[in-house]
Amino acid sequence: MLTVRSYSLKIEAMPEQFEGTIESILFFNPENGYSILKFAAEGGEFMTVLGMFPPLSPGERLRVSGAWEVNPKFGRQFKAESYVPILPSTIQGIEKFLSCGLISGIGPVLAKRIVRKFGERTLDVLASDADRMTEVEGVGAVKLREIKKSWAEHSDIRDLIIFLQEHDVSTNLATKIYRHYGAKSYHVLKTNPYQLCLDIWGIGFKTADQIALKLGMDPASVERVKAFLLYLLEKDNEQGHVFSYESELVARCREEIGVDDEKIGKALADLKAKGLVVAETLAADTAVYRPFFHMAQEDVVRAIHDLARAEFARPPFDVDQVIAETEKEMGLQFSETQKRAIRESFQKKILVITGGPGTGKTTIIKAVTAVFDKWGRKVLLAAPTGRAAKRLTETTGREAKTIHRTLEFLPKLGTFRRNERHPLAGDALIVDEFSMVDLALMHSLIKAVPASMRLIIVGDKDQLPALGPGTLLRDLIESGQVSVVRLAEIFRQERDSLIVANAHRINQGEKIVYPPRGDQDSDFYFVHREDEQKALKTILDLCGYGIPRKLGLPPISTQIQVISPMYKGLLGVERLNTELQRRLNGREEGLKIGTREIRLHDKVMQVRNNYEKDVYNGDIGTVVHLDKPRYRVIVHYDGRPVIYEKDALDDITLAYAVSVHKAQGSEYQAVVMPLMTQHFIMLQRNLFYTALTRAKRLSIIVGSYKALYIAIKNDKPVKRNSLIKEKLVAAGEALARA
Repeated sequence: MLTVRSYSLKIEAMPEQFEGTIESILFFNPENGYSILKFAAEGGEFMTVLGMFPPLSPGERLRVSGAWEVNPKFGRQFKAESYVPILPSTIQGIEKFLSCGLISGIGPVLAKRIVRKFGERTLDVLASDADRMTEVEGVGAVKLREIKKSWAEHSDIRDLIIFLQEHDVSTNLATKIYRHYGAKSYHVLKTNPYQLCLDIWGIGFKTADQIALKLGMDPASVERVKAFLLYLLEKDNEQGHVFSYESELVARCREEIGVDDEKIGKALADLKAKGLVVAETLAADTAVYRPFFHMAQEDVVRAIHDLARAEFARPPFDVDQVIAETEKEMGLQFSETQKRAIRESFQKKILVITGGPGTGKTTIIKAVTAVFDKWGRKVLLAAPTGRAAKRLTETTGREAKTIHRTLEFLPKLGTFRRNERHPLAGDALIVDEFSMVDLALMHSLIKAVPASMRLIIVGDKDQLPALGPGTLLRDLIESGQVSVVRLAEIFRQERDSLIVANAHRINQGEKIVYPPRGDQDSDFYFVHREDEQKALKTILDLCGYGIPRKLGLPPISTQIQVISPMYKGLLGVERLNTELQRRLNGREEGLKIGTREIRLHDKVMQVRNNYEKDVYNGDIGTVVHLDKPRYRVIVHYDGRPVIYEKDALDDITLAYAVSVHKAQGSEYQAVVMPLMTQHFIMLQRNLFYTALTRAKRLSIIVGSYKALYIAIKNDKPVKRNSLIKEKLVAAGEALARA
């Protein structure tokens, strides 16, 4: 019997290549280099070429590589993925090249004279014996200097592009390098390509290292080790660490780039001497910081210590009596712990109020602001994200702003208007969702709080820490140096909620409570699925039909959110976004950006802070307009339009599914969360707890009982390197001894 096996062979099309001359520049974006060129290819074919280029001029010759695409409006166009500038070889080509204005000082008339004089050798003369240009009528000493300087700059650009293309650096990155360094680009790359890591966003150690090694740089060079150490420090900061342990840095250098301890020690010493890192000796190791984070840690500890002990005004009335009046006005009955939190807001300079869902944190904020109103004092309300600030506004009925808006961020300067020289104006600052505040933001915030202002911090210590370095909320609570009120009682209006009940049970490591079989009114459900494919189908069905029908919401809604513990895999954020987009918004072809596609009506998320556009990491909006020819997208965030040009499209990603970290600080009407044993590495109690508490009306977990058990029992969150707690304790002990 003959067995025939079928194999699938993926054949990738080779890019097409054309050589020709730029006839005209139809469009050029100086911000990102995106260009549309009218191009005359050899053989007489005229074509439209799209791509990322540095500033070009008509008459320049290029060799472009890429592929054809058909634009619905503009027809067949050639999308250049890479290009190499080449010099013309014919007399006609040379004259046209020099006439285009690329070489300063040479116009059409002078170009004709130069070519008449030197013929096909013109460009060789310019490159190797430019002084001979004075043999041409109209070229004197001043004109010669201008021509030589411009020709040298053009040669630098041409050499840079060719050089980077040879080393597999994308045209986009090549444009970034040229825009940053200009004529010095080639020199920087030749002398120390690792400088790119420090100077240009989007170029990391690996890209710079690839270029450096291909250039023949010694793999054990001190410059390489220094760049790698800075790269490791940056990566540790991205993982939430304020500093790195020197012993771990040395071990990683030894293992990952194969250098000896002596070379690592020399590199570290050099970085310390130049102020590029700060070292602090600990009992059993050395803490190594990037300078900003060391300064921020010291400043925050000092400011909190000083503020907690500063004098402050006290109300001239009986606070307990006013609390009782406020209780009646709000139609509520405060618990004793809530009363204590409200009372201490007027008796302490810094107060931390912490508690889980349903424990009345928002009620306390409303009551505290009401008492301050009766006193005639001004209260500022702030939160780390736009969504958290909006939610605070809705629940309190008072204006709340993001911390960045509160501090009056100045995008062009990259600084805050409010600081120690120009502090905030008011009598109290209440910051909600404080678990999301990282060290850098706290550093800016605490500097702007004057000695006369109270600071009231509200947050859930059991949620995930901030995306940035530090664990500020936990550090403040555990230091014992500031007053803390812990809320534990679940209030009557929340007791029937299984979301709230299960959140608290998860926090205690206890089994969750399921709704009675057939209960159609519960706000929490666990859908048992052991198979990933079946779990995926269930999630798609819930988002496409079940939840919209139950809650009366459209399928594509910012109020229905899938939250996954992982990015990769069948039930990871990336694949879920692809599948949900296909299911919920698959009718119309969208704008293709690499392997991604953005369609009209898509739900998208901003993935990094953009202060000029006033959109921040984690903000979710809806695509309301696509301009495919110009690669322009307009997104509505709560009805406010934000325009994304081609160079900014990497700032948004599909948001049908998001990670738990990205969902933090937000609240949705409905949350769906896959929980499978394949997510093992991310099955952690605080992660599960944070995801569950994002839901307001409905939370549905789709997964296996084993994964659920692991997530509840695993109470070992990754420890972050920070010394804020220890330094606060030391400052308190020093004061006690004084």
